[in-house]
Amino acid sequence: MKNIDIPVGISDFAEIRKNNFYYIDKTGLIEELLKTTATKVTLITRPRRFGKTLGMSMLENFFDIRKDSKLLFEGLVIADKQALCEKWMNQYPVMFLSLKSVDGNDFLTAYSQLAYEIGALYKEHDYLLESPVLGEEEKKLFWQIKERQAGKIEIMRSLQILSQLLNKHYKKEVILLIDEYDVPIAKATSNGYYREMLEIMKGLMQALKDNPSLRFAVITGCLKIAKESIFTGTNNFVSDTITDTRLNEYFGFVQSEVDQILRDANFTDKADLIKKWYDGYHFGDFDVYCPWDVMCYLRDLLYKPEAKPASYWRNTSDNSIIRSFIDYAGSSITNKLENLMDGGYIIQKIDENLTYDYLHSSEDNLWSMLYLTGYLTQKKGIEYRGELPEGTVALTIPNEEIRYIFETTISKWFDESAKKWNREALFDAVWSGDSESITREMSTLLRRTISYHDYREDFYHAFLSGIFTGAGYQVQSNKEHGEGRSGIVVCDSLNGRVAIFEAKRTKVLKDLETECDKALQQIDERMYAKDFEDAYDQVLCYGIAFFKKRCMVKRKES
Repeated sequence: MKNIDIPVGISDFAEIRKNNFYYIDKTGLIEELLKTTATKVTLITRPRRFGKTLGMSMLENFFDIRKDSKLLFEGLVIADKQALCEKWMNQYPVMFLSLKSVDGNDFLTAYSQLAYEIGALYKEHDYLLESPVLGEEEKKLFWQIKERQAGKIEIMRSLQILSQLLNKHYKKEVILLIDEYDVPIAKATSNGYYREMLEIMKGLMQALKDNPSLRFAVITGCLKIAKESIFTGTNNFVSDTITDTRLNEYFGFVQSEVDQILRDANFTDKADLIKKWYDGYHFGDFDVYCPWDVMCYLRDLLYKPEAKPASYWRNTSDNSIIRSFIDYAGSSITNKLENLMDGGYIIQKIDENLTYDYLHSSEDNLWSMLYLTGYLTQKKGIEYRGELPEGTVALTIPNEEIRYIFETTISKWFDESAKKWNREALFDAVWSGDSESITREMSTLLRRTISYHDYREDFYHAFLSGIFTGAGYQVQSNKEHGEGRSGIVVCDSLNGRVAIFEAKRTKVLKDLETECDKALQQIDERMYAKDFEDAYDQVLCYGIAFFKKRCMVKRKES
């Protein structure tokens, strides 16, 4: 193990470089962007935590005319491009605006947050208030926006205004960087003020349209929301998404970079584990690791070499997209989710031009959202007869971390949903000893669940527990009773009765009854009921056998 400083949670390029924190060289992004300087606006969309903000901070430090960044880039790939550096490094005024913190439960709160961020951007350039080339009216308008005393129209046009003032002051065109541009609209959609925020965002993006003060702009986000017409009329607009190849090696870690990290930290023995948990994303022609996960796990390993992988990506979001997806689920979606969670893939139509207000209007939109936000990825090397249908992609869960997110989210959904289901008929059947009715009611509930891992016994165990938990019963699972561990024990202490379930799983439908009988035999041989006979008036014992989403229940006769 080597002593290297891992900058988890730091997205300021200058801070990382000045403090000699560990940095994977992504400065090739600069040269790649400058190959197409005629492109006015480049929109880069990637899932969260794939290095977008750090990349934008790197661009800011390279271009900003107010900085002297030579030492920051010393030893990095871009420093070898001497002619390019002489022409571009610290040669242009830069506006860098991040919208990732613009949030609120109502429009007024979110709008105030946006005005605050714009005011902060203006404060970075408050030297313009002393500029000899700006007029008094221009300075007054600048001050009003900076101090958040400007009106709605001025806020909507604030980026365009600032670019014009900087252009006039420096006599140079401006480079505009906007990070996480779609966050305000995503938050607005979730909280019911979509139309109001969309109007504001359209106004802000006027800075991109026929603006002679603009050299070029780079914008990042999770989704390409062109259908909202935010960028309508923008000249020379180019988008780079996860289906493209041009910039994908600069967002996320490719295999050679992960190999280098593990060598530098002396953790090459963890390579297979890290690959299993955090690799698996296929962006264009590149196979990519989630950089946030790799760095978080490496940090934990430096503190505790025996540390196990964790779901770091999950902890940065509530993963509400999966929950809303499941809430929408019909039988088609349920079957597809089961296939994915079993390690398979699905063929699905993908639309990269999503619109937030119609996100839940179709199943295709939901699958597209899961793909574009990093919960699913392209499946490589599949065997498919003929060509994939036009516009479709083979989708799969990329790695163990995302599989864990799906499993925990779905488990929580099932626990909550089970409490809402009308189970009175099932409970009545259990306490009356009606095994045929129990079979029928449980089969109905089974068809409403999402199952995976080839219907392992622990799935059915969780299914049984979930039915009774939260319904006023005491539920015991795998507790020692008699001469062994029983499956599920449901106690109704108030009415002095208990139900014991022993569950079996079969891989063949015709063996349901045989497995049922085996379960009852196990209850009898191991005397599971013995511990309850003195304390309860009624002890009911059931053998239950499962085959996929079918079951059979038999009662042990007294």
